[in-house]
Amino acid sequence: MHVKEGKRKLFGTDGIRGRANLFPMTVEIALALGKAVASLLQQKEGRHRVVIGKDTRLSCYMFENALIAGLCSMGVDTLMVGPLPTPGVAFITRAYRADAGIVISASHNPYYDNGIKIFNHEGFKLSDHLEQEMEEMILNDNFEKKLPQDNEVGKNKRIQDADGRYIEFVKATFPKGKTLKGLKIVLDCANGAAHRVAPLAFQELDAEVIVYNNEPNGININQKCGSLHPELIQKRVLEHQAHVGIALDGDADRVIMVDEKGDIIDGDIILAIAASALKKNRLLKGNKVVATVMTNLAVVRFLESLDIQVFLSKVGDRYVIQDMRSHGAPLGGEQSGHLIFLDHNTTGDGMVTAMQVLRIMLEEKSSLSTLASCVTKYPQTLLNIAVCQKPPLESLTTVKEAIVNAEAMLGKEGRILVRYSGTENLCRVMIEGPKKTYINKLASKIGNEIKRTIGM
Repeated sequence: MHVKEGKRKLFGTDGIRGRANLFPMTVEIALALGKAVASLLQQKEGRHRVVIGKDTRLSCYMFENALIAGLCSMGVDTLMVGPLPTPGVAFITRAYRADAGIVISASHNPYYDNGIKIFNHEGFKLSDHLEQEMEEMILNDNFEKKLPQDNEVGKNKRIQDADGRYIEFVKATFPKGKTLKGLKIVLDCANGAAHRVAPLAFQELDAEVIVYNNEPNGININQKCGSLHPELIQKRVLEHQAHVGIALDGDADRVIMVDEKGDIIDGDIILAIAASALKKNRLLKGNKVVATVMTNLAVVRFLESLDIQVFLSKVGDRYVIQDMRSHGAPLGGEQSGHLIFLDHNTTGDGMVTAMQVLRIMLEEKSSLSTLASCVTKYPQTLLNIAVCQKPPLESLTTVKEAIVNAEAMLGKEGRILVRYSGTENLCRVMIEGPKKTYINKLASKIGNEIKRTIGM
């Protein structure tokens, strides 16, 4: 494999991700990654073990076997949990006192993509430094001298009770002695990793649960369903006269909710609802919250009006979590539906987030629409433009000019953010301003220039 000096080719903002069977998401890379993880673990003495979970993509089988082969060949034992939400793998890693956890998933991406992300023994995603170290190992392929004797290779074991353990963990984040009896919930599992555990978690707390998209076939994950397509549960909530809709994504680390009126409640509003309730009950440690540069300005100002200090991180739940830990904030989240309650889990957890919103509804004796009315979001538009490459935006003269012109026209009445996706070949254009039609026009001008310059 050839790689330019000093330029990373494998890891992005959320592990390794790409189209399955094409570089970097190949079986060969997965095999080498297993060996690289083992090499890092072997820097400490003793026997090591790694938890491996996945979502429901067809390609997960081959990557699962490749990772296990790589780890076991280096003398590390593996624990398979099968399809399980990403936050569930983080939890099982801690519960089993494993040295690391690996998730095979491309989250909200289509089935033909896949990815690999790694947690340390505490359930937190690895640092950029460790990912860089593993990348150098993989690209240099220098594992021969580290191979163990034939009687010291690793063993693979399937964990039989992972689903049940994670369900109990999620339920434990709901108040003891309380139930969801009387609540009617529409649940969209995105044909993904939560298709078994999510219905049971809410049903076992006595909610009436109407389930959609919980029959994965390997290629229907996120297919016109889940958190990226909440229009389905918008309709179903109204049709079933439900109290709330819950839409998870493929690996269930994010959630979008729908109120009883059929309106979408995104991560920004959930963050506002959760922070407000925690502050009211004196459970918001330090009165600090981490949001991102994409968070709606109205949400930021609402939280600040409650004397809550808001820190804005880069987009990506790993950066939100890093800033939460550095600032000592117990709560953080993204507009996309990644919400992190550090008192409960070490990563975004769609099921735990939904449980917290339901808890607040019952404690406040309030509907979700009433809770969501605390904030009126500023008009915001977001374009996702497919690109064939990702050169620095400042190097694209005409794109830069389009952004500067739009900023001049918008003035102090709004803001513009243009960035590349860290997980897909997309350039995102977000504009916030006073009038929807006006910001749509400005976004289109920037978007058209991006298409003309580097569009696919």
